[in-house]
Amino acid sequence: MSTMSRILIVEHEAGAPAALFDGWLRETGAEVIVCRPWAGEEVPPLPVAEGWVVLGGHMGAYDDEQAPWLPAVKARIAEAAETRVSLLGICLGHQLAAVATGGTVIVNPAGQRVGLHDVGWLPEADDDPLMGALDGSRRAVQWNGDIVTELGPGAVPLATLPDGELQAARFAPSVWGVQWHPEADLPVVRGWADGQREDHLDRGLDSDAILAEIEAATPELEASWRPLAAAFVAQLEPPR
Repeated sequence: MSTMSRILIVEHEAGAPAALFDGWLRETGAEVIVCRPWAGEEVPPLPVAEGWVVLGGHMGAYDDEQAPWLPAVKARIAEAAETRVSLLGICLGHQLAAVATGGTVIVNPAGQRVGLHDVGWLPEADDDPLMGALDGSRRAVQWNGDIVTELGPGAVPLATLPDGELQAARFAPSVWGVQWHPEADLPVVRGWADGQREDHLDRGLDSDAILAEIEAATPELEASWRPLAAAFVAQLEPPR
């Protein structure tokens, strides 16, 4: 019987794939399974994998009618929290984890966050099993319109922006979320920017300048966030 760890990635739309993170997980020797409920695939039960990664998407954490698979994803996250299955939420996945564990998500009053931002680690990150080895100076790509404003019981904030906006949290002993996009390579981010150019222009944002900054930072970003994938795999219970 194989001792390879299995990781299920939940993809919410074609334009928001696991990209870099998929490759980094496979580099560790993990078996990666991608579930695409947006394409009609059923969200499987929790035992299908030792670890789950829930990706981002344009929908919101409460948009169950627009994305009818979201209730199943939130139920799996809540079950992971109860049974200590390791799970990492990215952007929308981070927000779904917050809601599934008793927190609150709202549209960001400050408007959409795009581009590179410093990760504002909190002291609580120092001893975190997943983030503890990563809490040095790092930048990350944020591309989101919603934010987590309240955490559920027992959740621990791990990083914020200077204004206090949550960037990362441990929602349960085995469930984490990051508001940024460690997985997104330049082609993925370019696709997001191309779809929002008119909106960004109206807001005075220069999409090309944002993309150029991200492109210049590509080696830095990959060096910063490849270790997150390895650290996540290290949290997994051995496969049965």
